[in-house]
Amino acid sequence: MRPLRPVEVDPGHAADREEPAGDGWRPSALQQERLAYRRRRSNRSVAVALTSSLVIVVLLGLGLTSTPGWPRVQQTFFDPSRAWEALPAVATGLWLNIRVMLVCGVVILVLGLALAVLRTLRGPVFFPVRVAAAAYTDVFRGLPLLLVIFLLGFGVPALNLRGLPDDPLVWGGAALVLTYSAYVAEVFRAGIESVHPSQRAAARSLGLSYTQSMRFVVLPQAVRRVVPPLLNDLVSLQKDSGLIAVLGVIDAIRSAQIATATDFNFTPYVVAGLLFVALTIPLTRVTDWVARRQGWYGVAGSTT
Repeated sequence: MRPLRPVEVDPGHAADREEPAGDGWRPSALQQERLAYRRRRSNRSVAVALTSSLVIVVLLGLGLTSTPGWPRVQQTFFDPSRAWEALPAVATGLWLNIRVMLVCGVVILVLGLALAVLRTLRGPVFFPVRVAAAAYTDVFRGLPLLLVIFLLGFGVPALNLRGLPDDPLVWGGAALVLTYSAYVAEVFRAGIESVHPSQRAAARSLGLSYTQSMRFVVLPQAVRRVVPPLLNDLVSLQKDSGLIAVLGVIDAIRSAQIATATDFNFTPYVVAGLLFVALTIPLTRVTDWVARRQGWYGVAGSTT
């Protein structure tokens, strides 16, 4: 048997090898150089982005404040003392918007999922159910939300029907539920139809009934795929909850309107807008985080 000869290492590739340390793995000199280069590129990109953003903000600020009517606009819309004075009432109204959004959001998810399942029922016997579900989504996606709020908030209480509440908050919430459940139903239906038919066929071949295959195979995959658009609809619902102010409900928008009526200073409206933005941004970031976890990177590689 011939003795084995030691393998000669090319000095040009020796630096690319990872050097084991006494207490564990340690990157090679070439790998450390690559990591340092990537850190320098990342720091440079952050510096360029911050500088360009700062330049644009400064230019916009200078352009806005140099206009002839800026002093009057500042006094009417951006009065700090008026904003501080109106903040407690607007914040109290915003708490009502948050409660409306949470309650309506739960009802919308349940009703939207039920409509989506009804639209995906198979067989000719369910044809009327599918048509009714499709008509519901077509009608309420076509009607403007503000019109639905007017019809339910002012029309239904005028009928003087027994057993029905006449609270405008209830009917404003009902209008939000009816309209948004139509959109959410289509989102759920898209998720259900995105599951390959072989999944359902495999479930049925294992002995699962139609209901069991939907419960344990189709719906879990469908819901997981449509979580980002559902969160996006929740962000939109959060903003549109301010439309119930047209019925006289004292929410954030209505509180700002009441405060504005005393001196015709519109700063309370700006305060309400800033509070809505502060409420929306965290939910938007959660939506982006969920989208990235599911691989929805978008065209630019990031949703942010």
